[in-house]
Amino acid sequence: MANPIPGKPVRGSKSGQPIMALLDLLGRSWAMGIIWHLFKGPSTFRKLQDYCESISPTTLNKRLKELKESHLIERTIDGYALTKHGEELYELIEPLGGWAKKWAKTFD
Repeated sequence: MANPIPGKPVRGSKSGQPIMALLDLLGRSWAMGIIWHLFKGPSTFRKLQDYCESISPTTLNKRLKELKESHLIERTIDGYALTKHGEELYELIEPLGGWAKKWAKTFD
């Protein structure tokens, strides 16, 4: 599956609306987890693999490549880190974590 790019067909949008391209990217396994983890600071491939528990090296490499091509993460001398766009995205999705916890309680 190709990296979702705004303006190109993506899952859920033949016209590639930017929000749909973003949701396609974030819906891929471990994409949001990697962003969540990197908000705490740069991380090496090995630390990311440990954080993601069951992720295969192939999948992690693919996800890192997609996130780099999407300008959300970058490679630094300290490992992988969020770009300015990645940090802005985290700040937007972080409140969803709190909301999701409240929402989850409605299933108790």
